[in-house]
Amino acid sequence: MLALRVLRRSLLIGGALLSVAFALGGCSSQFADMAPTDAQAHPREPGSYLPVHDLPPDRDQAVIPPDQRAKIEAELAAARDRQAVAGKDAK
Repeated sequence: MLALRVLRRSLLIGGALLSVAFALGGCSSQFADMAPTDAQAHPREPGSYLPVHDLPPDRDQAVIPPDQRAKIEAELAAARDRQAVAGKDAK
């Protein structure tokens, strides 16, 4: 009888310790997001927007000539058609 009481008490204490460990473990993720004390502070500029009207510089490369573009598009269309036929044959 005494052994049963000791067993119940130890299980109760073990369960309580386990629940406290889980509770403290959940709080540790919040502490991990905090910055260390020796970290440099980054200044924030409130109200600054992204540069919407800034355009990228002009390209140095030439545009693909229309005849070469048509050739590339024809090759891609042929590859697409071959894949479509291969897909139907596989079913």
